Amino acid sequence: MSSFVFRGKTVHYQIKGEGRPLLLLNGIMMSTKSWLPFESAFQSGGNQLLLVDLLDQGESQAMDEAYPLKLQADMLDALLDHLGIPATAVFGTSYGGEVALNLAVHYPQRVSKMVLANTVARTNAWLKEIGEAWIMAADKPEAYYNTTIPVIYSPDFYDRKSDWMKKRKELLVKTAFSNPDFLARMERLTRSAESHDVRQMLDIIDCPVLLIASSQDHITPPEEQEYLAQHIKGAQLVMLPKTGHAAFYERPDLFVSIMMGFINHHDRIVLPS
Repeated sequence: MSSFVFRGKTVHYQIKGEGRPLLLLNGIMMSTKSWLPFESAFQSGGNQLLLVDLLDQGESQAMDEAYPLKLQADMLDALLDHLGIPATAVFGTSYGGEVALNLAVHYPQRVSKMVLANTVARTNAWLKEIGEAWIMAADKPEAYYNTTIPVIYSPDFYDRKSDWMKKRKELLVKTAFSNPDFLARMERLTRSAESHDVRQMLDIIDCPVLLIASSQDHITPPEEQEYLAQHIKGAQLVMLPKTGHAAFYERPDLFVSIMMGFINHHDRIVLPS
């Protein structure tokens, strides 16, 4: 367990393994613990994992007031300085993908390669309303669950994992969604995403980029990843069928195969003319 101080707040991070650095950026309700089932697969091919609880996440210290999403990128730039890592491959999902985009446009020298899953270039009015609904439901644990969680997964996943989802609901309602500190953090994180808009800066990104979209994503619909593919130079897009917003949880084997094939591929293949 390691930490450093950013603007008076303690930030928790972990380094796993040796090799080329790979920074993992959490979705909004995630923490470094969320990656435990994936750590071995992500380290394959010689990758050193850098896991971090973003501001207001996990074991990082709670914030005192509202902040823009770009502050997360500023923190990551300071963390990479702290660790002496000039540049790293980056994987971000959802909120973490938005943070990755901010890192890539404000500190492009830091990002050598990037995979973005279920990510948007901006928080539009529709997505802001979804966030507002989350915040309004926060005083009732079961209502918060019903507002936030079902739309994260696909109908197909609910059918395949109905027992798991029932147990997940019981756990979250009794623990995190009944915890005032967690809910206050979630409100600040949700509010921070309202400031996210990098559409006018996407041309700055000059590293290899893979975009992973899901056909049944009801939080960040596929057209949002299609927009990124159209506006990031050389970006590649993969669509996962019958999959929801939490793509790497729903299709872990397929997701890891696609992601790590891209992360671990170094030499461009040139076919004979």
